[in-house]
Formats: sequence, structure tokens, C-alpha cells
Amino acid sequence: MTSRQAQIQEDTNFRVLRILQENPDLTQRELAEKLGVSVGGLNYCLKALMDKGWVKMQNFHQSKNKFKYVYLLTPQGVSERMALTSRFLQRKMAEYEALKAEIDSLRVEAGSNALSMNPTADQS
Repeated sequence: MTSRQAQIQEDTNFRVLRILQENPDLTQRELAEKLGVSVGGLNYCLKALMDKGWVKMQNFHQSKNKFKYVYLLTPQGVSERMALTSRFLQRKMAEYEALKAEIDSLRVEAGSNALSMNPTADQS
């Protein structure tokens, strides 16, 4: 079982890779806004992904803005994104099943409490 912190980091990596695959030319500020994290936190995450070899950064050669970069997933990054997607989906499905069971239990509890509080209620 992975720690909660490791799961949060893995989810963040998944979300970053997913967004970058669809929009490689987002600025760090735009990407941070989409993720709901600080620019500094995103920068830290991007550097970690680059250190792992999952993302590479290139600047636009024809761009007038020489500070504009594109973040590309490497082949290793694409395969890791697929693995992260699978683990993310498994975790979310388990959370969904647990939440669904809790909701069903609460519905039963609420129904039985309503009947015990009002014994003359129609029980059909």
C-alpha cells in the first residue's frame, strides 16, 4: 500500500502528463491554473518529471517570444502516463465503490430511523 503523500504525488504527475499530452504549449502559469497549484509547485513537479525522463522542454525556434517553451512527453513519459492512468482509474473505482456502499448504508439507516421516529408512516 502506498502512502497518501505518494498517491497525491502520483495523481499530480498523472494530471500534469495528461494535460501536457493534450496541450504541450501551455505556459507554467496556465498549467498551474488548470491544476489548481502554485507556479512554484508546478515548476518543482515539472523538474522532477524532466529528471525522470518523462518530459522534455523545448523552446519554439520560430517564436518571437524566446521564453515560450513547449513541454513534450518522451516515449517513456507516454508509457508511464498509461501506467499512471491505469492505477489512477483503479484507485478512483475503489473510492467510488466504497462511497457507493457508504451511501447505500446511510440510505438504509436514514430509512429505518425515519420509520422508528414515525411508526405510523406507510410501510409499503
